Amino acid sequence: MKDDGMNKQTHIQWLIKTEGLQSQDGKKIDVYELCYGNDEAILSGWAKHFRNQYCDDDDIDKLRDGTGFSRSEYLRQLIFPDERKAPGPSIRAGDFGEILVADFIEFKLSFWVPRTRYNHKDIPNESTKGCDIVGIRFIEEGRESKDDLLITFEVKTQLHDGNPQNRLQDAIDDSGKDPTRLGFTLNAYKRRYIEKQNFRDADRISRFQSQGDRPYKRKYGAAAIFTCSVYNPALIKGTQVQEHPSKDDLVLLVIKGERFMELVNRLYQRAADEA
Repeated sequence: MKDDGMNKQTHIQWLIKTEGLQSQDGKKIDVYELCYGNDEAILSGWAKHFRNQYCDDDDIDKLRDGTGFSRSEYLRQLIFPDERKAPGPSIRAGDFGEILVADFIEFKLSFWVPRTRYNHKDIPNESTKGCDIVGIRFIEEGRESKDDLLITFEVKTQLHDGNPQNRLQDAIDDSGKDPTRLGFTLNAYKRRYIEKQNFRDADRISRFQSQGDRPYKRKYGAAAIFTCSVYNPALIKGTQVQEHPSKDDLVLLVIKGERFMELVNRLYQRAADEA
């Protein structure tokens, strides 16, 4: 996927740190609110960025050729999760949460985040397997260092109204499972970059495929995204990290926002209409 030139004068500036919580066992939890507005330029740029997670703009016409669909119809029918038919809405919520956290990691925390996860979906209404998000930070680009850093994030969402759930605990628990997922995820990234003849980014992935042979630092992250009506800080403060195998290298993040699912559907709509 091409770099769309994003910077902090985008939807990322709407992420405002509101408070800091602590888990039951004393782990710091950073809480942000997405205070989004009606700035048409920002929303349009966000929609383009969001659309390009699934399909490069330069590829849409070739991909829709033979389908009889317009660009908008192609995206709605064959690329984006369904707005109403289950499990489409929950897939939309999950994809949105993962993409938002990926943006946070890349544009707030200055990691490089490979962006191939959604543009290889065979079926829109299915989740992609593997690590939710991988972030990479080089001490010096083009030069290997044992202090190079790789972070993986597990993301859970509750964007619909209902009974509050501790989705942060769910993210923590899943973050500590199945360490082999990273190997599969990195291999998938590398294959997709090679298919696109993007050998520079394929080589960047190669650097992290064997930590024993080419040492680097490793961190983990767990994130939960809540619509404000179900955001419950008391519940979140009951979170525990003691069972996580790398609890000392674990980052905890919560993002809340008003009427989140309404925003998600508007964003998919705009992404299709402005293609």
